[in-house]
Parts: sequence; structure tokens; C-alpha cells
Amino acid sequence: MLLLFRIHRFLVLLTVMAGVCFSLTAAAADEDLSSLIKRLQDEKPQFAQRQQTLLAKRYDLADRPDKEAAMARGKPLQDGVRVKLSKGITWEALAALSPDEIKEKKLWPAGFLPLPHPHHEAGGMIFPKFLIEETKKQTGRDLTRFDLDFDLPDHFLPEFPAAIYLTTRLDLGDVSRGKLVTLDNYNELFKDILNPKQLEGLRLLVTPFPQQQFNATEDRRSLRAHQGVACFDCHANGHTDAATHTVGDVRPNAYRHRIDTPSLRGVNIQRLFGSQRALKSVEDFTEFEQRGAYFDGIPADATRKGTNILERGSQVHFMAEFQELLDFPPAPKLDLFGALDPAKASESETRGQGVFFGKGRCAACHMPPYYTDNLTHNLKVERFFKEVTINGRTASSDGPIKTFPLRGIKDSPPYLHDGRLLTLDDTVEFFNLVLELKLGDREKKDLVAFLRAL
Repeated sequence: MLLLFRIHRFLVLLTVMAGVCFSLTAAAADEDLSSLIKRLQDEKPQFAQRQQTLLAKRYDLADRPDKEAAMARGKPLQDGVRVKLSKGITWEALAALSPDEIKEKKLWPAGFLPLPHPHHEAGGMIFPKFLIEETKKQTGRDLTRFDLDFDLPDHFLPEFPAAIYLTTRLDLGDVSRGKLVTLDNYNELFKDILNPKQLEGLRLLVTPFPQQQFNATEDRRSLRAHQGVACFDCHANGHTDAATHTVGDVRPNAYRHRIDTPSLRGVNIQRLFGSQRALKSVEDFTEFEQRGAYFDGIPADATRKGTNILERGSQVHFMAEFQELLDFPPAPKLDLFGALDPAKASESETRGQGVFFGKGRCAACHMPPYYTDNLTHNLKVERFFKEVTINGRTASSDGPIKTFPLRGIKDSPPYLHDGRLLTLDDTVEFFNLVLELKLGDREKKDLVAFLRAL
């Protein structure tokens, strides 16, 4: 009897759960596309203002370019520390405190907390305006979301379009010819440089496939039915345009990390892929993006919205083969072993190299010549602050993070896996606190100078 009672109770529970799911599905289905668009567009200014208020509170967002330092194609680097401190505190005074003291006194800079997605509760892919405009101009494909816009100012983002350097044709320099590579022009630009397999891999990388927010269903976030998103929409020209998303493999939603799109330059020397997933090959990463990340890790949505299952033996392999040709930008001040050439380096860069390999302990993870150890490390930043939820994002432990290569790092702002650090100066201050280094002002400036030379 007891067994029958338990079975009956279980069946009742299933019926109730099914009823709840049916009600939620029916409620969602009751909102047609025009109603969804109106509701989300009405809410858009509120969430945009919420995010801009947060950014202004955390950072100095002024356009203050460095007069000398620039990225590979000439875009000026932003100068100085942009993270704001609590009133009455200095970086030196903060560095003198222990993690427990910083946590107890609530002095951890807000800009060093995880950066929320522009609308964290909604999530999904968002592209900078310059990428949207150029893609639409070339292909007619509109990557605008009717509910959200990108949040960080353009002057803190990578130059666009980025240069492309190939390991197979270093003699050509930038093979992009200053253009954004798309389905419209990839063949013209690369037909005489790549073999047929590599050219087919590139074609797939610039081909749009359905994605969670950009597809033909009525719960999309584009005004019109959409072809989808291409790999090179985020990894523009095989580099990055800082397009953002939320990771698909963390739940509940408040704990999902914002993603700063990593560069694909130097894929050939890397052994781990994804900021935290630690996928073991670029083939794994390429396939995972299509099967998982494009649809927030929801297989049912992927099936319904039109996921494109890539064939591993040909398509994935071809895509990976092209990605492995993407090289770092030239670093004329480095020798064959990745160290500074004394005849070319400035005094500040040389001192910075000394800090990097000495007191700064940077080389413990970032080893030359490419300045990575191809491992993941847990910085345990949560020892500096108490868990808090801000704009829908719960600041908690980040867990293990991949050691990204530092070659060409000046071309890849913003920094850290979620883009919370806007400049290299911010990055040095962050690690000075996290690693408890107690670097002096000149040591920090010299370290930034060295990083810019990599």
C-alpha cells in the first residue's frame, strides 16, 4: 500500500509540474512577436541607463588616448588607471592592507568585481555598433538587437577592422588590406593565399548560422527573421571586436559570467580553449561554439531554432586549420626567445621586463616566448569581497581562468575574461592587489611599458 501511495503521489507531482510547464509555455506563446518587441523596447532605456550608471560609478570613461602607444594599425591606446577607488583611499594604501582587511572594510574597487552583461537577466550576444554597421553595409545582415545595445565606449575596444597576420605568409604583413572579412569578400582577399581546405574553413567562419537571439523564430531579438551569426562576427578578422555574451555552462543565471571575446591570434601555440572551459583543441572549441554556446547550452532551443551541426571530419577540421594560421602581430623589440632586444628597448621597458620576471611574478604563469603556460589558475579573488548581486550579476568566485597569451596584448582591450579591466594600467593594479605584490608607482608604469612591447 505504501508503495502504491508513493507511486500515486509521484504521478500527481508529475501532473502538476507538467501543468506548470504547460502554463508557462502557453503564457510565452500568448505573447506574439509584435507584443514582445514593444514590451522589450519599452524596457530598453531603463536597463541601458542602469548599466551606464554602473559603468560611470566604476570607471573613468573619458577618451584619454596615450600620445605615443598605439595598436597594430594605429588606434591609440587608452592611458592610465580607469577603475575608481573608494573616497579617501589610494592604491598604495589599499595595497598595504590584507585581503581580509579589504573585505571587512568593503574597500575592494567596484571595477574589480565581475562586470555584468549589459542586461544580465536577458543575456545573449551583443555586438559593438561599428561591427553592426560594417556588416550591414557589406552583407545587408543586421546584427542589431531591438532590446539591447553594447555598453562600453568604442575607445576602450580593439581597433576595427583588425589586421590579419598569417603564419604561412609573414612576408605579406596585414593580409586584410584594412577590410573586415565577410562572406562578400573572403574569396577575393584570400583565394591566392590559402589552399582550398583553408579557404573552405574561412568560408565557414564567415557564414552565418542560427543563434539564440538571431534566428527565424518568434522569440528572437532581431526585428526580422535572421540568417544568424558567424564566428567572425565576434572574432572579427580572426581577432576580437569585444562582442559580449554570457557563458552557457553556469547556472543559475545570476552566476553566469559575461564573456569578453578572446582573440584567435596565436591559436596554433595554445593547448586550452575557452576562458574557463579548458577545451583541449581548437576543433573542440569550434564545435562547442556551434552546439552549445550559440544556444546558451539549451539543446531544445538549438533544435527548435535551427542549430547547424558541423561535420567534424571535414567542416570543423577545415575551420580549425584556418584558425591555426592566425599569427600574433609583429613585436619588433623582441628577440627569438621573446625577451627584449637591449638595442631596441627603452629604459622603462627594460625595467618593466625586470619586474615581469622578478617582483611582479608574472612569468610564473606567462612564460616566453608567447607568454602563457597553457594552464588554468584560480586567483581566488573572492577573498577580497563579500558576495553581492549587482545589476543581476552575483559577484562570487570566478574559478579557474585560462592563462591567455600576452603576445600582442595591447591590441586586445578590455582585459580579464569578462572585460572588467579597461586598460593595461587597470590590469597591473588588479594583479598588484590579487598577488599582494606591493609594487611601487614606477614599477607599475614600467611593467605597463613592457606589456605594450610584447
